[in-house]
Amino acid sequence: MHRYRSHTCGELRASDVGADVRLSGWLHNRRDLGGILFIDLRDHYGITQLVARPGTAAAEALDKLTKETVVRIDGKVVSRGADNVNSELPTGEIEIEAGTVEVLGAAQQIPFTINAEDGVNEERRLEYRFLDLRRERMHRNIMLRTAVISAIRHKMVALGFNEMATPILTATSPEGARDFVVPSRLHPGRFYALPQAPQQFKQLLMISGFDRYFQIAPCFRDEDARADRSPGEFYQLDVEMSFVEQEDVFRPIEKLMTELFEEFGGGRPVTSPFPRIPFRESMAKYGSDKPDLRAKLELVDLTDVFADSGFKAFAGKHVRALPVPDVSGQPRKFFDQLGEYAVEQGAKGLAWVRVAEDGSLTGPIAKFLTEDDVAELTKRLSLAAGHAVFFGAGEYDEVSKIMGAVRVEAAKRAGHFEEGVFRFCWIVDFPMYEKDEETGRIDFSHNPFSMPQGGMKDLEEKDPLDILAWQYDIVCNGVELSSGAIRNHEPEVMLKAFEIAGYDNETVEQEFAGMLRAFRFGAPPHGGIAPGVDRIVMLLADEPNIRETIAFPLNGNAQDLMMGAPTELDETRLRELHVTIRKPQPK
Repeated sequence: MHRYRSHTCGELRASDVGADVRLSGWLHNRRDLGGILFIDLRDHYGITQLVARPGTAAAEALDKLTKETVVRIDGKVVSRGADNVNSELPTGEIEIEAGTVEVLGAAQQIPFTINAEDGVNEERRLEYRFLDLRRERMHRNIMLRTAVISAIRHKMVALGFNEMATPILTATSPEGARDFVVPSRLHPGRFYALPQAPQQFKQLLMISGFDRYFQIAPCFRDEDARADRSPGEFYQLDVEMSFVEQEDVFRPIEKLMTELFEEFGGGRPVTSPFPRIPFRESMAKYGSDKPDLRAKLELVDLTDVFADSGFKAFAGKHVRALPVPDVSGQPRKFFDQLGEYAVEQGAKGLAWVRVAEDGSLTGPIAKFLTEDDVAELTKRLSLAAGHAVFFGAGEYDEVSKIMGAVRVEAAKRAGHFEEGVFRFCWIVDFPMYEKDEETGRIDFSHNPFSMPQGGMKDLEEKDPLDILAWQYDIVCNGVELSSGAIRNHEPEVMLKAFEIAGYDNETVEQEFAGMLRAFRFGAPPHGGIAPGVDRIVMLLADEPNIRETIAFPLNGNAQDLMMGAPTELDETRLRELHVTIRKPQPK
């Protein structure tokens, strides 16, 4: 018999009754029923129940061990009997009469329970992540991640893509988030950067003649944490294709996402085909460029209606309305709580009216609306008895953000939200540029390496704020999974695009020397995308926080509490790297 096990803890069935077996695993739980010990033994594959009778050496040994001790058990498989079958376990028809017990790895008293979700705080969980990962939910999430990545690789190869690796030590990038930098020992005063993404390298692969590339790529960005973004590092499915237009990129990615979410989504239906929603339409209807299409409500721009209104709260402001049907049965509490939610999002309040049976409007602001206002609202919003309308007024960006959030919350509270589905969409036609309201400076609004839709002609003739780019995002259930673009592969067009954003040719030639040099030796039209693996798994696992799907994440302050990173270096190492530490002065 094998030194440690003849079977795993998820393998034995009723057909094995009578067999002598050897199992190894963690002591998951222990129950003492009248002197008879019942032990749940756990390994990667599952749980098997052991039984140790009073007075036996096995009972004496198992009674003294702490939970999570690693043991080897020799014993005989016996039937539990019909009345004692545990239908929740694949091994629930049998148990093991414990014989010999050997301790393989003693455990100290554990700092929190493994066999139950006991509400321990996240910092504690991350400090003892190796224990946290033993929990059933976390183990399931990490195995889901493993299965998803494996499936992605197989499906991408089947779609005709080739997996290739790109460098981890590279040059700093002037755009995007902050780089993580690595000092060079051999080149004093110089630094490598960890890649924010393999963007330039995958484009160079296209220029080198490799037609379809993909990589499960680690990316590094020195940015703050969010629920859907882990600080420090993350993984993405990096994709690039040659001789393609936008729809050529969409087809394989849409097929991949549909298959992934159907395979691992637990039976939740997937929208297909994915609707294409222009950026400006998305902002107008949903208040966001990552709309949650499960919410079956849309915003309506009423700025023109109230442009010269006598209602001072709306006059001269951007006004967005949210009509909500079928709220006749909702109490006043429904309106008050939605107002409180809007305030939590940054609003000063939430104006509203409701439509009475006779078509008149009631509510806090009804008295401020003229007959013409009411008539126009009824026409624009197709109002009928039992409807309500919520209003937001202010600056465009602020109102969009607040009312976009209110749209989803109102849909959930009023029964206009579709649960248990994956609603995908493509957001397309992003503006190439945006204006900084404080400085008036024109800057790139998305990816500076994207091709403007009208090429050089639009760059030379159009107002920069009217130029659209071949840029796109893929969104699912309100989560942006990735951004992508058809790339700008023409040097002169690229120089002109950067010139509009305030970069002189010399700066662009210096910062992107490698890319521009490559473009001048024959570059194919190409484009790509990079869906976030962590976010995909987060959606599939139905987890609200991305750290629940990563084996060893940093905390919200970009610290590894388990390994103690980041760490200080001693003076010898600093001298070797030609680095001097200058700590911030206390305030």
